Amino acid sequence: MLRSTGLLRRAAATAFGVTMLVAGVATAPATAAPAPAAGGKATTAGSFVDSTPVPGGFASWKELLELQQRMNTAAARITKLAQRDAKSGFAGVIADPTARKLQVFWKGEAPAGLVATSRATVPTEVLPAAYTRRELDVAAAKLRRSAGDRITTVGPRADGAGLLVGTQSGLLGAASMAGVPVTVQTGVSAAPATRWDDTAPWWGGGAWRNATTGGGCSTGFGVFQGGSARMLSAAHCGNINNAATDPTGQSIGIVGTRNAGTDTLLLSGSSGGRVFNNSTDANGAVVSEFSNQVIGAQASQVGNFVCTSGAYSGTRCSIQVKARNLCINVRDFGTVCGQVQAESTTRTNAVGQGDSGGPVEIVNPANTLQVWATGTNTAIDDGGAATACTGYRPTGRVCAWRMYYEDIFSGLAGVGASGVILG
Repeated sequence: MLRSTGLLRRAAATAFGVTMLVAGVATAPATAAPAPAAGGKATTAGSFVDSTPVPGGFASWKELLELQQRMNTAAARITKLAQRDAKSGFAGVIADPTARKLQVFWKGEAPAGLVATSRATVPTEVLPAAYTRRELDVAAAKLRRSAGDRITTVGPRADGAGLLVGTQSGLLGAASMAGVPVTVQTGVSAAPATRWDDTAPWWGGGAWRNATTGGGCSTGFGVFQGGSARMLSAAHCGNINNAATDPTGQSIGIVGTRNAGTDTLLLSGSSGGRVFNNSTDANGAVVSEFSNQVIGAQASQVGNFVCTSGAYSGTRCSIQVKARNLCINVRDFGTVCGQVQAESTTRTNAVGQGDSGGPVEIVNPANTLQVWATGTNTAIDDGGAATACTGYRPTGRVCAWRMYYEDIFSGLAGVGASGVILG
């Protein structure tokens, strides 16, 4: 486990025939977070409903679930058919077995054939809706753009009456921002557990453990190597053939490829094209967790604003690129090139111990739910830029407002990867 040992002595690093000096900067690998207690998964299988009272007057859970399944089959058929028609009045369905009938909400006249088909499967009631699903999807996107992190959840109401919005403490003017009626729920905070209990295909920004050394790091972007899906992370997190697990002990794979010169490695577990992210409150505490689609790779330029997404600090933004194409001398590890220097403009935590290997992202301005891969966390300035930690593990670590990350294209080349996996 890494321990901070003060400022790095003036050191010379030779790369590409050029001598670069790293002076007065303590660049420390961001791994070495204390291992948090991870909740274990159940080792036995069983029904979790058997000891629960059956609702709605059903004789058994079997009876209830059979009706529910018929409802779901009919609902899936209706939804699929409705999505084929861009002018469909479909708003939503409610498949509540305790109501003993499938409720279908439609703006305008529902197709008679569609309703007849549903009624052949399960009792079906068609009810009027104020808005279609497409109209509400547009309104939800508008509200997300306007409200940003002030909302925890947003989506169409199944009855087509408007949007359902979850917030921490309310949202004034939500209906005006959305352009449709809004039902606001307060005190809503999605449980941020999935970074710490992911499963295949593995996503970026999750926590992983080196089963050999016990160190903790973060997963990066899913990438392709020789046609196979692999997971990118930092080389200082492990050596070839070290086993990687998530915090629950589930195997991710082994370190199959490693390049210390670019501080990148590949875990052999299959990976996907999404990354974990989360919103935060004013103090940097996690509010809600979600995942975002990766749409490609893009180099970050000096002056760019980027976000990081380590498993320990969580998502951190307001980070601006100050320099690129650097070689840095990472204490207790060695020289790493292809590095980008970035700083938090608020002088708050940009990255910290445990975040190594995690994604550095550029947000797509045309759709802020999507990101480009731009780098992989490598090091922090734990001397002149040390600051309070935030996120999932705010204590017992060292964090900094100045950070270094490996450029995505340099990192991919270092491990022989052909590109990032798209979501």
